[in-house]
Amino acid sequence: MRDNYKGYLFILPAFLMLLVILGFPAVAAVLQSFNLMWVSKPAFTLRAYTALAQDPEFLRSLSNTVLFVVVVVSSHLVIGLGVALLLNMEVRFKWLWRVVAILPWTMPDVIGGLVWRFMFDTLPGIVNSVLLRTGLSAEPVDWLGQPDLAFGAVMLAESWRGYPYAMLILLAGLQSIPRQQYEAAELDGCSAFQKFLFVTVPNLKHMFIIALVLDTIWESRLFGMVFSMTGGGPGYSTQILTLLSYKQYFQFFNVSYGASMAVVLATVLFFISLPYLRMSMRQQL
Repeated sequence: MRDNYKGYLFILPAFLMLLVILGFPAVAAVLQSFNLMWVSKPAFTLRAYTALAQDPEFLRSLSNTVLFVVVVVSSHLVIGLGVALLLNMEVRFKWLWRVVAILPWTMPDVIGGLVWRFMFDTLPGIVNSVLLRTGLSAEPVDWLGQPDLAFGAVMLAESWRGYPYAMLILLAGLQSIPRQQYEAAELDGCSAFQKFLFVTVPNLKHMFIIALVLDTIWESRLFGMVFSMTGGGPGYSTQILTLLSYKQYFQFFNVSYGASMAVVLATVLFFISLPYLRMSMRQQL
């Protein structure tokens, strides 16, 4: 019996750390959203949640978040799959190319946002410099000062920084595909595209689901990239839910309202994660 409990003792410090770091803020956010914690007169109320449906800034931020996540996650899957296929080929210095491909993901999102903000700067930015030197533009473009261009610039920057996450998952899936399946397809006279369509894609189905769900959760809670590039501006054009919750909580000190946004986002992400959880449980059984 003593041996049976040794494993629990080993994971106990990590469990307690997660409970303090993640559990307490989560419970506190729920209580704050119902006006039950850190207020002078605690009283259960749904006022914060009812106000969300009538707040145009929240609805705009919600639509921005949905568009941002759809575009960025789709680009991550496409770019990640393409790079994973290239890195799975037998080439010289494969380890070096893999290191180069994963470098964007090693950069913190805040630092990445500052780098891209400087690149898109109106005067000293390298993007405008290239456009002016090649004659593609007659004058500098204010990339981060125009709503449509700013949102596109943020999505482009995050597509570059975050694609290695999906690439690593898909690359692991590619390496787990038995070589015998490709050899059998070659004996049947399949072309390269047919081998990709009938061998690679079916074997990567579970990896696609894992990459889709985890990357969606990751990008839905993104903060540093948008905050360091545009701060949510110009206007509300690049403001997403995490940034709006931060402003309500730490700038306007509207604790209950900011916490309700965080709870809504966490609830949506929980339901998004259900397919991944069901698939993991089935594999364990």
